[in-house]
Amino acid sequence: MHKVTINGKLIETPDGATILDTAKRAGIRIPTLCFLEKRDPIGACRVCLVEVDGARTLMASCSTPVTDGMVVHTNSPRVRAARKQVVELLLSEHDGNCQTCDRNQDCELQDLASELGIREIHFEGKKAKPRIDDSTPALIRDNSKCIKCRRCVTVCSQVQGIGALQPQGRGFDTMIGPAFTMELDEVTCVQCGQCAAVCPVGAISEKSHIEMVWNALEDPSKTVVVQTAPAIRAALGECFDCEPGTLVTGKMTAALRDIGFDGVFDTNFTADLTIMEEGTELLTRLKKAWVDKEEVALPMFTSCSPGWINFAEYYYPQFLPNLSTCKSPQQMFGAVAKTYYAQKIGVEPQDMVVVSVMPCTAKKFECQRSEMFDSGVQDVDYVLTTRELGRMIKEAGVDFMALEDEKMDDPLGIGSGAADIFANTGGVMEAALRTAYELITGRQLPMEGLHVKPVEGLEAIKEASLTIEGTKSDWSFLEGVTVNVAVTHGLANTRRLLESIKNGEKSYHFVEVMTCPGGCVGGGGQPRMTDDSVRERRIAAIYKEDEGKALRKSHENEAVQQLYKEFLKEPLGEKSHHLLHTHYEDKPVV
Repeated sequence: MHKVTINGKLIETPDGATILDTAKRAGIRIPTLCFLEKRDPIGACRVCLVEVDGARTLMASCSTPVTDGMVVHTNSPRVRAARKQVVELLLSEHDGNCQTCDRNQDCELQDLASELGIREIHFEGKKAKPRIDDSTPALIRDNSKCIKCRRCVTVCSQVQGIGALQPQGRGFDTMIGPAFTMELDEVTCVQCGQCAAVCPVGAISEKSHIEMVWNALEDPSKTVVVQTAPAIRAALGECFDCEPGTLVTGKMTAALRDIGFDGVFDTNFTADLTIMEEGTELLTRLKKAWVDKEEVALPMFTSCSPGWINFAEYYYPQFLPNLSTCKSPQQMFGAVAKTYYAQKIGVEPQDMVVVSVMPCTAKKFECQRSEMFDSGVQDVDYVLTTRELGRMIKEAGVDFMALEDEKMDDPLGIGSGAADIFANTGGVMEAALRTAYELITGRQLPMEGLHVKPVEGLEAIKEASLTIEGTKSDWSFLEGVTVNVAVTHGLANTRRLLESIKNGEKSYHFVEVMTCPGGCVGGGGQPRMTDDSVRERRIAAIYKEDEGKALRKSHENEAVQQLYKEFLKEPLGEKSHHLLHTHYEDKPVV
């Protein structure tokens, strides 16, 4: 341990800690623009400069390790002047257009300029030539707004292990983007949106569907319904200054009705449906392997996360047979809404518009995939991120925090607590185990509170084993079998896990993969800035939502049971196979 003095406060800190780490633990704020938690600091922005007694120059606090006896000043006149100058230089070449930028009032550079009291810019900097890349369905890049902080490079390379974005050129001519100034759709980009989630300005953002949704709502010939993913209810409140992890399910429902949707539904309904289909698929594979002695692709991987699907198609096509054939809950909902629900209310599929509210930018890509038209038309028409929904509510003049809680519509608005936890890393696995164990044994999963603790939390790769005892007669082949499962989140972690499976170092029966750190609660379309403290609070809120429900197992959802009785008939049946399942194909890596 070292003793360090920061702003006159004596602090003990471990060896290897940086000045920024130490100050943060002591409750002393140092502003940053390029720093990302748990990633190698690069000291690119110079906003975190501090004064260290005895040092000739100001030091970048994010990359300077502490030494015993160090005396640091984070707010001296010299530091304030330097920070102000750095931010003025950034502003001088930043083509911000703040009044019309979608990051207005949600921009770290704008906030920092205000915080530092910048009222005029003393430098006339040359501005980058505008270059808009809107080549992908999910993301838009605007090079003129980029401040070259390299956060997007860090998250794409270190967190996701993709490397689609890199610095090109030198000095003022440096441009952040794909190699050889290509566009995103010309390189291997999984469209996860983590770059947009960490960008401090408006250089990368989701491709907005807001105007298209307004147009649909204003078209009297269309029946417009909306589904909301479970992660939204623990994050949307942040768009209205709530603390992270504030549950706003009822207010969100009321706001969607006020905006004008004809039906307000819950993706939880089809998350429960996914468990029925995916769980049956897993048990069918195990039976074929162990009873019929057929060659079956194991382990089976979940297929709910479209960024992960892209990743597998690009980098691990040998594992495509291992992917569950189930569509994601979003796409299942669209297919069910435009067939089963449309028939119930007497609407033609082409006259129904399905809107999704998702924490994920890759969902915008997913809904346009050629495989997602099994209802006869496009299953899901438009996808709004959490951030986009927040903007729509404000555009509509809805006083969100004053709304009374409302419930979602039947029957597609009914979901279990197991469906809620799809939002968290480990949640799909836990939901599947709750149902599979009970269907096999007739008894509740023997874990406190129905929680599979080994697969919860933010550890990179999590493992659990469950021995099945006391099976029903139909499942006697599983008696005494120990089922091994794994969970991972973040694609760099996924690569490590897949390599260990490929090399024979690990063996599992079922694996959950989520593209984004923390799962959907940390999705690329969630309110910024998302770090582990925010993820943990959102995760806790989702578990609270689950625990507060009387219905906590997917197979007990009576609305899903009714769907099978009236329409689908049985899991993995002919109609389910047509509407709810799909296939994936090898993609060339660029």
